[in-house]
Amino acid sequence: MDKYKILFVCLGNICRSPAAQAVMERIVAERGISDKVEVDSAGISGYHRGDLPDKRMRVHAARRGLQLTHLSRPVSHSDFERFDLIIGMDDANVDDLCDMAFSLEEEAKVVQISRFFRNYKGQDCIPDPYYGGSEGFENVLDLLDDACGTIADLIQSGELYDLGK
Repeated sequence: MDKYKILFVCLGNICRSPAAQAVMERIVAERGISDKVEVDSAGISGYHRGDLPDKRMRVHAARRGLQLTHLSRPVSHSDFERFDLIIGMDDANVDDLCDMAFSLEEEAKVVQISRFFRNYKGQDCIPDPYYGGSEGFENVLDLLDDACGTIADLIQSGELYDLGK
């Protein structure tokens, strides 16, 4: 079976989505399913193309043992062909991704990350921490731990294969 390919997307690909990529990669490695899952991240905007993630996000992630080394890149149309599931961090990301899709089949691959919250069901997105303080970056990582854990559970149970395929 081919790897299940997941793309995390936020606005600039410098805070939330590279953190999501790192959290997901850590979880699949810990569970021994790295051979079944491929993870990447991208941004709606290409403004930060080639940049490392925001320094504040790298610092907070490092405190949790995560190294964010991904270089920012914008979403491309080939991502809709390559990935099985494209996860937006908020409604604006999801709307933008759906607008980029060329077909209903491609649009069906797009979901909002809040769909995977188990312990934060009242939360409707992963808020952008860029203009806030330290607590925003910690909140992002907490939410990502929750959502990515659920995604890994669904991959292991086979239920995630029904999404985006």
